[in-house]
Amino acid sequence: MIRFEDFAPRMIKSGIFSREFESFDAALAGANEWIEDYGIDVVNIETVVLPQIWGAWEDGGTTDVDLRTGGERNSWHQFIRVWYKG
Repeated sequence: MIRFEDFAPRMIKSGIFSREFESFDAALAGANEWIEDYGIDVVNIETVVLPQIWGAWEDGGTTDVDLRTGGERNSWHQFIRVWYKG
């Protein structure tokens, strides 16, 4: 069976007018650690770019199928998706 795991830079600070995130390298380090620690049989690794993935965690984050942008507050985020056999 093919599965996937996402590694997005975590939000480390959120304010009314700004947000701060970990670096993309931190997400990559997390992916590498997970692969090594669990002996993951990797099929593919990709960088995914989506709009507004941090808008509402309750709507699915990186797996939300209905992400929208609009107005001047467009915000695009990249994360790492690891496809693996599991």
